[in-house]
Amino acid sequence: MRLKNSLLLGALALLTACNNNMQAKTPEQVKSALEQAYQEHNVKVQSVKKSPVKGLYEVVFEGNEVYYVDENAAYLIEGSLIDLKAKKNLTADRVADLRKVNFADLPLQDAIVEVRGSGKNKVVVFNDIDCPFCRRLEHEFAQLTDLTIYTLLMPVDGLHPEARAKSEQVWCNKDRVGVWTSVMRENKPIPQVAPCETPIERNIALGRKLGFSGTPTLVFPNGKIQAGYAPAAALQEAIAANQ
Repeated sequence: MRLKNSLLLGALALLTACNNNMQAKTPEQVKSALEQAYQEHNVKVQSVKKSPVKGLYEVVFEGNEVYYVDENAAYLIEGSLIDLKAKKNLTADRVADLRKVNFADLPLQDAIVEVRGSGKNKVVVFNDIDCPFCRRLEHEFAQLTDLTIYTLLMPVDGLHPEARAKSEQVWCNKDRVGVWTSVMRENKPIPQVAPCETPIERNIALGRKLGFSGTPTLVFPNGKIQAGYAPAAALQEAIAANQ
């Protein structure tokens, strides 16, 4: 969830009006004021806490989006908080921590499972069948070995309106791995089969919960997340480093 500029401006006007009657000094009060401001837009505030900067609070919205707000909840700031002395991007570090995933909790039973070589290394990929970068990534996977790839089908309906139906057909084929790899790496057609029950809606809901807005998104066993395409050498390095 990325907050739109118009939404921010509308919320700021409401927050400023609210502050005429209330000075929100505690994280709980800031959270309450923000929730009131965004009530009509159904935006959820996950948490509010003090930042390292005096008078500035960190706000985490649904989808693990990090913003900052002053102690009176009158101004909302979008951007990175940098510790100049330590030369650290505190916002980027916080987002990475928030988005870290417990690999053991992922529903691997809902994945297409491809074992390459010994399969000793593992990676989960949230994937869209019509995403061009997902297809490029699959060509890179084809160059790797000793890897188990868990593919969770997550069609992005807004970008690829035909992806859901195609994903359902892949899942309903008996040879899911063979069909998936032939489609993604060889551009072959999907064998048409009877409809069946699929985990696709669960995968989409899970991706939304984890804050994944695009594909491909990779999750490594140590919980680290990597978004987007990477060439084979970089991919192999990342996989090996994050088991």
